[in-house]
Amino acid sequence: GRYEVPSWTTATKQSLCLMWQKVRVQLLLSMSFLAAVVWYCRRLYSFLAELLKGWSNYLQRKLLRNLSVLTEVDLLGYSTREWKGETNRAKHMREAYEELFRSCHVKYLRQVRKDNYCALRAVLFQVFSQGIPFPSWMKERDILKLPEKLLYSQGCNWIQQYSFGPERYAGPNAFSKLRKCMEALKTTWAEINAAKNHEERGKMCNAIFSDESKEHNLYEAVKFIMLYEVVEAYEQIKNREDPPHNVFRFLLARDSSSDPLSFMMNHLNSIGDSLCLDQVELILLGYVLEVKIRVYRLHRFNTEEFQVNYPREYRREWNEISLLTEDDLYYHIPLFRT
Repeated sequence: GRYEVPSWTTATKQSLCLMWQKVRVQLLLSMSFLAAVVWYCRRLYSFLAELLKGWSNYLQRKLLRNLSVLTEVDLLGYSTREWKGETNRAKHMREAYEELFRSCHVKYLRQVRKDNYCALRAVLFQVFSQGIPFPSWMKERDILKLPEKLLYSQGCNWIQQYSFGPERYAGPNAFSKLRKCMEALKTTWAEINAAKNHEERGKMCNAIFSDESKEHNLYEAVKFIMLYEVVEAYEQIKNREDPPHNVFRFLLARDSSSDPLSFMMNHLNSIGDSLCLDQVELILLGYVLEVKIRVYRLHRFNTEEFQVNYPREYRREWNEISLLTEDDLYYHIPLFRT
């Protein structure tokens, strides 16, 4: 009888060992499977992360490549890169940039694409990025009706000769295209004004100013508003009334723009194509958008025309934007830091 207990104990141990071996095999298989799943998931996650990162970088490079207003760069660093050498002009420009940095507190600038929409782009970008509201007159009148009013109410059927910058388009579809441009301006401006903060406006501006077609529609809308205001002022002058601003007398006194048609044919139609805004038109732009445009003219450094306001006569409540130019043709956006 004393041999039964050991045999029973041995049998139990053997059974437990067999069970453990089976369970251990299952556990090892399960753990190996889980380890393989974890490894696979980690590899998949790493692959997707790299793919997403690569796609994001591609989109960012594409966006930056298409941006017509670049991100900010250091002002003095830009000056040193652009104006190397010891020529009189290079020294003059470096001194002008140093004066901007030292006395005007301009620390950075945003480069603006150098084409014949440059001035319009630099102004409109700041209007949007600063969240400047619609001009007071635009709140009272529906700008979508301006092409119709000019064509039908005022009989200006010559607007069919309107050209849309580099498209050089003129013809019976000009009216519908002008209305499309006005819709783009009104909608875009309203969406920008509804943005919650500066960061959101910045993202919206990056999207707008990397879409060439949308950009051009906005500029053409602003050009047409300038034309509309000239027509209104011309009618007032014809009726021996005072125009709303002296800029209209200057503009209509030019041989090349003595009436709205010649202003359109000889000036507006070429803007965006072969001409930039000149100084009189920059004054008109400031008046139309109700902004004071302060321009730092670096080539006029050490003269009274180094800083100029367009228009010189402005209302106190108007917002201020700033431009800098090296030649009165192309403009960049100065950024201030105290």
